[in-house]
Amino acid sequence: MTIKSDELAAEMRALRDRVVGVTDVIVASADGLLITAEADVSVDGECLAALTAAALGIARRTGTATGKGLVHHTVARFNDGYLVTQAIGDMALMAVLGDSGMDVKRFHSESQLSADRIGLLLTSETGIAPAG
Repeated sequence: MTIKSDELAAEMRALRDRVVGVTDVIVASADGLLITAEADVSVDGECLAALTAAALGIARRTGTATGKGLVHHTVARFNDGYLVTQAIGDMALMAVLGDSGMDVKRFHSESQLSADRIGLLLTSETGIAPAG
C-alpha cells in the first residue's frame, strides 16, 4: 500500500468515525472500477462500485435532461439502511453504506469535506491505481 493509499483509507475511516451509522465506504472510478474500500467482508466492493456508478450516471443524465444541473449526491433509503453516493468531480465517486440509524443530516455536512480530500488524493501526482 502506498502513502497515498494509506491517506485515502484514513480519510474513509475518518468519515465513518465522524458520522453515526456509517458502516462502509468505497471509492470507485466514475465508470465503476473499485479503487479502494473500507468495508465489511460481506460487502462486495466491486459489485457496489459498478452499481453505484451506474446509478450516479443515471442521476447525472437526469440532472441534464431536466435542467437541474450537476448532481452532488444521491440517497437511497432501504428498510435496513442507506446508500449515499457522492460524486468526486467527474472522475470518481464515493459510496457510503449506513445502517437504519445513520445520521443523514450529519453525513451531508461532513461528506463534501471528505469528498474534496479524496479528490485531492486521487488527483495527486502519484495517483492511486484501481484495486485488483
